[in-house]
Amino acid sequence: MPRLILFNKPFGVLSQFTDTGNVDSPRATLSDHIDQPGVYPAGRLDRDSEGLLLLTDDGRLQARITQPRFRVEKTYLAQVEGIPDATALDALRAGVTLKDGPTRPARVRRIDPPDLWPRDPPVRFRKSVPDCWLEIVISEGRNRQVRRMTAHVGHPTLRLVRWRVDDWSLDGIALGTWRDA
Repeated sequence: MPRLILFNKPFGVLSQFTDTGNVDSPRATLSDHIDQPGVYPAGRLDRDSEGLLLLTDDGRLQARITQPRFRVEKTYLAQVEGIPDATALDALRAGVTLKDGPTRPARVRRIDPPDLWPRDPPVRFRKSVPDCWLEIVISEGRNRQVRRMTAHVGHPTLRLVRWRVDDWSLDGIALGTWRDA
């Protein structure tokens, strides 16, 4: 039976088990949190993103989760700079054209600030610039896609948390911990 691990990745942790690119100043990796042989990330989360990272020992499951043709939905909670108006939200819902081509339409809605763990380091607060939270659901996973989408409509992402992938979510998983699915 395939193994699937749900990990709540902290900010600053690389989505890999070793840091081959920074020998003089090693960065935090998955091996600092997960000591389970034979599992590999099914997809990635950027170092400056947080939240649900799936790891598996099954190549077919890994492909189903990561390959865009399977249209696996991923739900992100994004704290963005400014307050997006209807035009900006509608653009995300229709799909925006990035440098690497158009995105699929996203489901987007404004949400109340979620009850999340504190981020270390905290997001920079600016009195003169408001921010808000969006729930964004996409079915592809290009490099830094959500960040590039929100920036495209004029609202850069300040904090990004992946909350759900398909039917798997962060519910009940503390920051930096994991459990079997």
